[in-house]
Amino acid sequence: MKLIVLDRDGVINRESKDFIRTPDAWQPLPGSLDAIAALSRADWTIAVATNQSGVGRGYFSEAVLEEIHAKMRSAVTRGGGELGRVVYCPHLPGSGCPCRKPQPGLLNQLATIYSVPTGEMVVVGDSLRDIEAALAVGARAILVRTGNGQEHEAALPPGAEVADDLQAVARLLAEEAAS
Repeated sequence: MKLIVLDRDGVINRESKDFIRTPDAWQPLPGSLDAIAALSRADWTIAVATNQSGVGRGYFSEAVLEEIHAKMRSAVTRGGGELGRVVYCPHLPGSGCPCRKPQPGLLNQLATIYSVPTGEMVVVGDSLRDIEAALAVGARAILVRTGNGQEHEAALPPGAEVADDLQAVARLLAEEAAS
């Protein structure tokens, strides 16, 4: 099984400093749904691992978060893609939670769910914490320049890769598979 784990905000959908608090606020980034469809056609299993401290801050409930994820799933399906598990950490920064990225708990959880060694996962994110979580478990780490990616590119640790967006990641993985 080929497992790719995507961060949500800034990778699949538009980032918001005020949090994505409602399903209406969830808007896909240009090309992200096409990229997920291309990855699905190439037999990638696509999962999402996302920090959602808006729940812990009381900005929205877990029920609303599930509605947001239902909208995302529906958009992905309409776009021709398939989305597997969506896991999230609702805790606040500084809580010490082992699932809040840059801690690797969410990635370890997905590795267990899919029975895939973490070292065989590809993790795509738009922040340093996404990349740090990926590298902590030996996964392939790719920063996209969408969302907050450009702000974090200069601080990337060795071993991280950079792509313009999720479509560029899908093209890169397709090229690698073809060679």
